[in-house]
Amino acid sequence: MQIIVEALERSLFRHRMWVIMAFVLATLALAFQATQLKLDASFNKNIPLNHEYMKVYTKHEKQFGGANSILISVCDAGGDIFNEEFFTQLKSVHDQLYFIPGVNRPLVNSIFSPSARFVEVVEDGFSGGPIIPANFRPDERGLARVKENIEKAKVVGRMIASDYSCAMVSAQLMEFDPQTGEKLDTLAIAEQLESKIRDDLSTDNVSIHIIGFAKMAGDIADGAKGVLLFFALAIVITFIMVWLFCKSFKLTLLPIVCSFIAVVWQLGLLSTLGFGLDPMSILVPFLVFAIGVSHGVQMINDIAKKVQLGSSAKNAAESSFKALMIPGGIALLSDTVGFLTLLAIDIGIIRELAITASLGVAVIIFTNLVLLPVVASYLNVSNLHVLSADNRNKGALFKVRELLVCATDRKNAAIILICTALLFAFGYWQSQKMHIGDLHAGAPALHEDARYNQDTFLISDRYEISSDILKVIVEAYPAACTEHDVMERIRQFQWRIENVPGVQSSVSLASVAQAVNAGYNEGNLKWQTLPRNTASLVQASSRVETSSGLLNGDCSVMPVIIFMKDHKAQSIDQVVARVKEVGAEFGTDKLQFRLASGPIGVMAATNESVSEAQTPMMLYVYGAVIALCLVSFRSVRATIAVVLPLYIVSTLAQALMVALEIGLTVSTLPVIALGVGIGVDYGIYILSSKMIQLKQGLSVSQAYRNALVERGSAVLFTGITLAVGVSTWIFSALKFQVDMGILLTFMFLVNMIGALLIIPAISAFLWSDQKK
Repeated sequence: MQIIVEALERSLFRHRMWVIMAFVLATLALAFQATQLKLDASFNKNIPLNHEYMKVYTKHEKQFGGANSILISVCDAGGDIFNEEFFTQLKSVHDQLYFIPGVNRPLVNSIFSPSARFVEVVEDGFSGGPIIPANFRPDERGLARVKENIEKAKVVGRMIASDYSCAMVSAQLMEFDPQTGEKLDTLAIAEQLESKIRDDLSTDNVSIHIIGFAKMAGDIADGAKGVLLFFALAIVITFIMVWLFCKSFKLTLLPIVCSFIAVVWQLGLLSTLGFGLDPMSILVPFLVFAIGVSHGVQMINDIAKKVQLGSSAKNAAESSFKALMIPGGIALLSDTVGFLTLLAIDIGIIRELAITASLGVAVIIFTNLVLLPVVASYLNVSNLHVLSADNRNKGALFKVRELLVCATDRKNAAIILICTALLFAFGYWQSQKMHIGDLHAGAPALHEDARYNQDTFLISDRYEISSDILKVIVEAYPAACTEHDVMERIRQFQWRIENVPGVQSSVSLASVAQAVNAGYNEGNLKWQTLPRNTASLVQASSRVETSSGLLNGDCSVMPVIIFMKDHKAQSIDQVVARVKEVGAEFGTDKLQFRLASGPIGVMAATNESVSEAQTPMMLYVYGAVIALCLVSFRSVRATIAVVLPLYIVSTLAQALMVALEIGLTVSTLPVIALGVGIGVDYGIYILSSKMIQLKQGLSVSQAYRNALVERGSAVLFTGITLAVGVSTWIFSALKFQVDMGILLTFMFLVNMIGALLIIPAISAFLWSDQKK
């Protein structure tokens, strides 16, 4: 491997100008491609399409609607909707939503929909009609009639708020734009919901509240624009810290520019490959920049030290390239392979994140390990002052180094390892309490006081339904709804599920047929049951139209729609487990209760996919790191010394998630893999230098002291710099960015401490002071 590196060094540095020109041309081309990159928030990317639940979901999506829904609550400021202005605005909202491209028009539903009807028992039998009559006028008489129709239709709590303060307009979104045939632009839908409905149709007396995946994605995308500010802030912080490190403007600018080029290449390659950038993965370019700076600082640190010892810039750059190409390349390959393991998770958004992160880290090999030293060879960098911990410096850094060297003493090492073991045991115990899924109501990516979450809470409070819907698909056979046994099993299943904690209400063909049967018998509650006579049962169920979403055309599929109080992980787990249990009890060979559709069905499938992928993902990540460390060091002891601290830090990060009430979700699962990928860099740089010293016959303490002199200050500096950069995320408008900032700050700092403290403590027992 060293022979290959030397051959590469000769080839690169003999043709330095050609190398730089090639990088310039590639950067210009990829910068142009990066300008074509678009935010992509497709709903289906968030779904594990091959999961058992999602196969049921896609099978019945056209008939019963999917989970990509929009709920718009139109509310009256006075608390009473029966006035002319309110009904004028409500109809405008219904009509405007109907004509937004991408809305599934037959599934737009409100009291203005033709399918919104009432039925009542009169002397001659049944009478009914649309809730809003064809000749409706919003005067006192017309509004009184509509109020009667609403009560007869029994839509209070669903289409109308329980206190008559709001009315609901709902719709389903398609996956493709019917006008263009292209994938539906979710963010464009969100913008139209905001501009054409909320902004245009809100008045002083009428407020509009919108929830649904598209609106949530739009709000996240708006909040993600602030990422650019944090990115700029990180560059400024990094610039200041690097300048304090080397006191050279040229060397300060070099790793930052090279790392920025890596981000440009990453975004350009994504666009070239046909990918977009999801709002949930918009933070990855910052991580690529951070990793690039980490490796760039190691390179300029090595170059500067050699220049201080009298080497020319060219010789120093060549020597540093040869010294750092192998450990840096192995570290970055470990990062890349570790991120690629996320491809094993069958969720589109995580797979795209894996590709985004791995592309970014892979290009750092070229920008920061190749371009940086080649450019540095042209710089006049004499009279450098680089932070160092050599014996001539009796300042704070020297004292820190000598304190760290004490960790190689076996007595001190034993104390460190015992404390680490106790901390690990506590962290492991806590990590077992980590929940899969969201732990808070509302959209977890947004703060509780965000408008989207406030709209969610309003809808949950004022209606008996919520956006947290679970649809259990009851699959039977044609005309199954005419048989009492089938309908009775559905009724009993529904009643049992309604009594599960976390369930708000439910509706099915069976429950509606019961109400209709009571209507046939003068509304007497004792007749609110399912007729055993087939003709009577047909009479009760035939009043329910297929547009209600409670049955299909031949009555062979009849969903049970369950409205949940929230989508917290515990609630979903509890309800799903009960559905499986009760469904198995009432199901037969010809009648199956199948999970699942609706937003909660998607969440349940996603949570189960994340749970199933968690352990394999970690095994893949650590398997890749272990394999590459074995190839690099050709030493089991060195591999143990690098990997063990990483595993401890990962476990402690999971314990921190429990303490901060952060669930393991699609957005947080990759953070652990990202943290491992970044953390491995510290250990590889320190240990690669130390191994060279050990092979020369130096003692463990002296080898570690020399490794600290050579690379320790750069590791300490990058750990602190990167932690400071991501810690600014706590001021973000996005809750998930705040959570990621806290977790990454923790992992940057603790991985650095692990590399500087735990690795030497482990080394004290794995190596003796004789040459090995």
